Amino acid sequence: MNYQKPIPLKTHDNHPYWDAADRHELSLQKCESCGEYAHPPGPSCAKCGGTELSWENLGSDVKGTVYSYIISYRPFLPGFQDDIPQIISIVELEKAPAVKIIGNILECKPEEVKIGMPVEMVWVDITEERALPQWKMI
Repeated sequence: MNYQKPIPLKTHDNHPYWDAADRHELSLQKCESCGEYAHPPGPSCAKCGGTELSWENLGSDVKGTVYSYIISYRPFLPGFQDDIPQIISIVELEKAPAVKIIGNILECKPEEVKIGMPVEMVWVDITEERALPQWKMI
């Protein structure tokens, strides 16, 4: 079966994030100047502008809480029509509360999702080379 949805591209700035995701791990960019995480990854820290950036691996046991969400009842792009309704969430990470990561909450009915709900990261292998971080209820 061919994956029909857009596949995130690896760039110079984000490839360590996607390389880790492909191994089913979460790696976050961190600023060496101010100590803040820089997510989404980029060429410099969004807080202080520092360019001394490193990567911190948080492993594969990643938990968080739903910070916000929407429920989509229409596909925005081709390939998503079988995923409706889709719960698109912003999750605050337990190990790094300043970091919020967007992903879908899988295997959850729209009436079950709540702000503050605990979730854990799971990885969906969409191709042989690429895995997407998503969320499931705990």
